[in-house]
Amino acid sequence: MSGKRFRIAVFPGDGIGPEVVREALRVLAALTEETGLSVDIREGFVGGAAFDRFGEPLPEQSLSLAMESDAVLLGAVGGPKWEALEYGLRPERALLGLRERLGLFANLRPVHVFEDLLDASPLKRSVVEGTDVLIVRELTGDLYFGTPRGVRVEDGQRVGINTLVYTEGEIRRIAKTGFEAARARRRKLLSVDKANVLESTQLWRDVVTEVGRDYPDVELGHMYVDNCAMQLVRNPRQFDVIVTTNMFGDILSDEAAMITGSIGMLPSASLGDGRGMYEPIHGSAPDIAGADTANPLGTILSVAMMLRHSFGLEAEARRIEDAVRAVLRDGLRTRDIAGDGARPAPIGTAAMGDAVVRKIRGGA
Repeated sequence: MSGKRFRIAVFPGDGIGPEVVREALRVLAALTEETGLSVDIREGFVGGAAFDRFGEPLPEQSLSLAMESDAVLLGAVGGPKWEALEYGLRPERALLGLRERLGLFANLRPVHVFEDLLDASPLKRSVVEGTDVLIVRELTGDLYFGTPRGVRVEDGQRVGINTLVYTEGEIRRIAKTGFEAARARRRKLLSVDKANVLESTQLWRDVVTEVGRDYPDVELGHMYVDNCAMQLVRNPRQFDVIVTTNMFGDILSDEAAMITGSIGMLPSASLGDGRGMYEPIHGSAPDIAGADTANPLGTILSVAMMLRHSFGLEAEARRIEDAVRAVLRDGLRTRDIAGDGARPAPIGTAAMGDAVVRKIRGGA
């Protein structure tokens, strides 16, 4: 292990965010004890927790903390408590602000079905078995950032406006990310768009095709988003890497999460030219906050992605992933992946964290 000390900004966020982040940090602490990995962890506030304390979802001190770090670990933000706020003050603006200010244009969402969770999926075992998909979502364009936007009055009635905008450069850089990811896997890339009705995604298709000429070793395909949504539940094994727009990626990855049995199982990495931000793809789930029932595995696996993508520590990342796999093999389940009448009974958030920590330390 090198002597480098890695700086990590941690934003637990709202709802179940603090609970699942706590368990992920315990796993990371166990790993540092076992391997000698040196980390400097500093916590801050974003989202609703930041609004309650500072009156804004992304205070300057939190942004500075993120900018000064090598990587960011995020819980989840948002909840009904803050839904009445104007858009600029809602917790989700912190997430979008971090992506924009940190230059995080590529979101990697692996959809891997664990062998021991085949029966947790609402789809048939024969459909989901062997599924291993990587969704590469563009993160700083599309309707989420395009202007003009907002609600205004025209001819006496309210009109809601969002603008879908993509530049050639934005498409080209995310396409390269997709091709590079496919080259490191099974060398198949599917680009998902709606080019038959949206001119912006016709440009998407054209640019991805152009970039593909630089990757003759990667098989490139194109699919409309509605067909892709259907194919994900019909035959998810046909996919290797999917690259798509911000909105389509947001929707498709949540759909794909259910193939694994629970959205609580899926980690993600948001990457740019420098630091990365890591978070589970689930929301803040305020209805179960504080109940010790949330699944921390998505957050724990996000730490593994951080070790791999930001720190280049493949062996350490695999150690966490192997620990999660071993815990599932032992039959331990949180409520979301337990199924009806599960035996043994589901365990809580902290108990699942305990189990992964024991595996990291080599315990039975």
